[in-house]
Amino acid sequence: MSTRILIIGAGRSSSALIKYCLDKSEELSWVVTVADVDPAAAAAKIGNHPRGASAWLDVAKTNDRSDLISRADIVVSLLPAHLHIEVAQDCIRLKKHLVTASYVSQELFRLGDEARDRELIFMGEMGLDPGVDHMTAMQRLNVIREMGGKITAFRSFTGGLVAKENNNNPWGYKFTWNPRNVVLAGQGTAQYLQDNKLKFLPYQRLFSTLWDVEVPGHGKFEAYANRDSLLYRKQYSLDDIPTILRGTIRRPGYAAAWNALVQIGLTNADFPILDSANITYHELMEAFAPSGSGSVKDRIAGMLDVPPNGDVMNRLVWLGLFTKKRIKLRDATPALILERLLLEKWKLAPGDKDLIVMQHQIDYELDGKTFRDTSNLTMKGEDATDTAMSRLVGLPMGIFVRLISQEKIKSTGVHIPTMQEVYEPVLEEMKTFGMELTHITEEI
Repeated sequence: MSTRILIIGAGRSSSALIKYCLDKSEELSWVVTVADVDPAAAAAKIGNHPRGASAWLDVAKTNDRSDLISRADIVVSLLPAHLHIEVAQDCIRLKKHLVTASYVSQELFRLGDEARDRELIFMGEMGLDPGVDHMTAMQRLNVIREMGGKITAFRSFTGGLVAKENNNNPWGYKFTWNPRNVVLAGQGTAQYLQDNKLKFLPYQRLFSTLWDVEVPGHGKFEAYANRDSLLYRKQYSLDDIPTILRGTIRRPGYAAAWNALVQIGLTNADFPILDSANITYHELMEAFAPSGSGSVKDRIAGMLDVPPNGDVMNRLVWLGLFTKKRIKLRDATPALILERLLLEKWKLAPGDKDLIVMQHQIDYELDGKTFRDTSNLTMKGEDATDTAMSRLVGLPMGIFVRLISQEKIKSTGVHIPTMQEVYEPVLEEMKTFGMELTHITEEI
């Protein structure tokens, strides 16, 4: 009897997941349906595969969504995080397993009892970050615990970048992930623990508080704090740990320039700019600049307290923010205008390779000494379609779908992948796709 897999979403991160499912479909008797609001995108990902099908789906159309889910056994949702809850409620009602790569919301966690009652497996945070970071961290933490080590600090940093040989823009960054998420990153307040002291970083300070990350063979990076690192104390069984921090990796200089965009107001998604279609980027910057003499660029630099011809302003100039080019977006927010501009400037060229960098730093005490266990993961993509991001987001989900279909997962309810029955087989199979962690342990 066939297992019916429904994948909702055919965007940037879906390629490796869809390929994995199609590659396994003959062996495991799977039928794989990819549904998207753009049916051509879904059809392109399926190709002419005999066990694949594509479908049109506007996820807001309740009946259409429910109909597709009713015909599946396992649902993988690649939708934006805020849309998962409606899919999850359908999966509860229709008794279907659910896998996503997004952060698990409180709403989703509340479905845990109902999912358990129906013997359903709902797995969230099964991508890269969150996902591979959880699994690799838990594996190392448990190795250290088994040695008898007392863990005193946990820091984890992950970033999706462009490979060094294709790093041909001053930001050192190109899109391999949802551009909207990049533009709105960090809004709210980041929380972490440092030496038993609670630390808050509001948005206006987030990109000016940085950590240095060095990865052998790849050089130096910078990292800024992620959302709420405290959520993972319990999930990682680190309730009494003095220091815990999760962060996002970028190339040096990125954060200072992004902080400038924040201070100017260009990441604001709260208000539409009237007649934005007819104004130029230069006029937009004039509207944000303080009044006075001097060029718009000089006044913006003065407001930011940075040199007019320094690294920060050079990055803003390179984006085209001071050109006389029309914006051509009606009643758009500053964030939408910025997103559209970045989509053009930060696009992967067809032959570009992306680079994923992940580092965990685990400090622990053992036999009266203090050690730091540093694990590094790097993976390079092949081109703009077969990206390392797509692999490291999609393959863990695909492998987990296989584990569900083969009835190898016993934990029903709503989870993230911190259980040994999940992370051991997933990480073992990920090695066959070239994902390997290196470990260095040193006394500190």
